[in-house]
Amino acid sequence: MLALPCGVYAAAGGASSSTQTASSSVASVGGSAYGSAPATAPTTTKTVTSSPTTTKTKTTTKAKALHLGDRVPLRRGMRGHDIKILQDFLNRVGMKISIDGTYGTGTYRAVRRFQKRAELTVNGVVQVDSINRLREVLDDGGFDLATVPASTAVDGTTPGPTATINPDGTATAPAGAPAGVLAIIAAGNEIATKPYKYGGGHGTFEDSGYDCSGSVSYALHGANLLTVARDSTGLESFGQAGPGQWVTIYGKSSHAYMVVAGLRFDTSGRSKGGTRWQADMRSSDGYVVRHPVGL
Repeated sequence: MLALPCGVYAAAGGASSSTQTASSSVASVGGSAYGSAPATAPTTTKTVTSSPTTTKTKTTTKAKALHLGDRVPLRRGMRGHDIKILQDFLNRVGMKISIDGTYGTGTYRAVRRFQKRAELTVNGVVQVDSINRLREVLDDGGFDLATVPASTAVDGTTPGPTATINPDGTATAPAGAPAGVLAIIAAGNEIATKPYKYGGGHGTFEDSGYDCSGSVSYALHGANLLTVARDSTGLESFGQAGPGQWVTIYGKSSHAYMVVAGLRFDTSGRSKGGTRWQADMRSSDGYVVRHPVGL
């Protein structure tokens, strides 16, 4: 059987592409109409005859998909096109969730994360203030990171606080690291010393071992940044282009790894130190460089 490069799987890649297509599809459908005035709902006239000589006219309103903001508040259990737009907006600011038009548990948690990051009342209920703030963040190209200390550069240097590697192979985040970084490191610690397994982490996040892209996907999933594992090629389109302030992901067809708060999280080199966390850097030549929105 022909061996494939690390982390390249049709099933995982397909699921990833499907998620991305759903997001871009919703964005294209909403477009400029997201902020436009709602269209007038069409009406249909139904004639009901009660007798040969008496005619009653009944007017009904046809249900139509809503634009985000047409109805508030939005909360768990609700469905509609406005929920799809909300989910698309949340995805575009880094809260990776499914776009299905149903305000379920995943959307509720993503809303709470956004509200906390945006310094709003954290209750999982979308009011006008949450919608307005979400639009502002999107218009600004993401959260303002000017006051966040930088920890990771594309060349692997660490101009800011750096995480440390513990004797047991786990890592400890530096003081002041944002919640997303804490979550990524905590998830990475769970599998830091697990063996390398070709295809590990794809199809299910809980596995006996993990390959390169499976390891990166697991850590990102721990911070609710991925719902489905991506292969190394799929990670080339994750998040936003370029290095991040705290997290930088490197992907190409044959391998993937990331740098988190100045530490490299990589299956390559694991056998030397017994852990995926490594202080030394590697050449990033030939890799596509990406980062999570806001990190």
